[in-house]
Amino acid sequence: MLRFGIHLFTTDRGVAPARLAELAEERGFSTFWVPEHSHIPARREAPHPATEDGSLPDVRYMHTLDPWVSLAGAAVLTSHIELGTAVAMPVEHDPITLAKAVATLDHLSGGRVTVGVGFGWNTDELADHGVPPNKRRTVLREYLEAMRALWEQEESSYFGDFVHFEASWAWPKPVQSRVPVLVGAAGGKQTFAWIAQHADGWISAPREEDVLQRISELRTAWKDVARPGQPRVVSLLDGRPVQDPKPHQLVPETDLIEMLEFGGVTDIGFILPNVDEDKLPPYLDAMAQKLGLDLPMRSIG
Repeated sequence: MLRFGIHLFTTDRGVAPARLAELAEERGFSTFWVPEHSHIPARREAPHPATEDGSLPDVRYMHTLDPWVSLAGAAVLTSHIELGTAVAMPVEHDPITLAKAVATLDHLSGGRVTVGVGFGWNTDELADHGVPPNKRRTVLREYLEAMRALWEQEESSYFGDFVHFEASWAWPKPVQSRVPVLVGAAGGKQTFAWIAQHADGWISAPREEDVLQRISELRTAWKDVARPGQPRVVSLLDGRPVQDPKPHQLVPETDLIEMLEFGGVTDIGFILPNVDEDKLPPYLDAMAQKLGLDLPMRSIG
């Protein structure tokens, strides 16, 4: 069954992510997503993929909150909504420390974490973390392999070009036997081959064209490496970053939703615009009603 979630571009200028996650869960949304940027270099050569001149779309990139702290707060105020990143940048962390943080969050939340990762369009940002731009996929692969070893093995070790540690113990272990890892990146043969080998699904960007055709290509890559089942596919739908948007502008018509589900989309994530906190309950009520989700008995002010 198709699931619906909320994506918040978390910043120090907007609603607290824990509060929005609480409101979303009360209204029947299944997932809550947040992004990550450690910083934005003032002098930048890497163009933003969504703008014609490569500039940043808005100032939120410079004000992004830490995703793991944000989701930890959300875990306290919720009980069952899935807590995901769309997307996080594991290669901007120490992999052993990050593995501990993710495992701890999964442990404390009762197994609700999904790790959405990106290769990193902002290569200037990656370079400040010592990640060679032409090796970013290799670095990410090693990080994920090393983190899985720490999560899933009682005694683990890893020997790669960018990650290296001797036999070690690391607890807590995640509640989930396999923490889901999804990749948010432009669809294409190279990306889908990488996902089929190293991840559990794909997060499509709002600007992605021909999503259904891309899903077919992903499923072909999945079969080529004999992966069982089908990949998870999260389709992010963008909201206009304005102060007073209309909820129906975010929610597609029923026939489009049915087409996405029939084509292999498993989740739709609505990227919430910049809405004042006092407007969030009625805004989410309207979205949930149009989607046919369970509404709360009363609005939360």
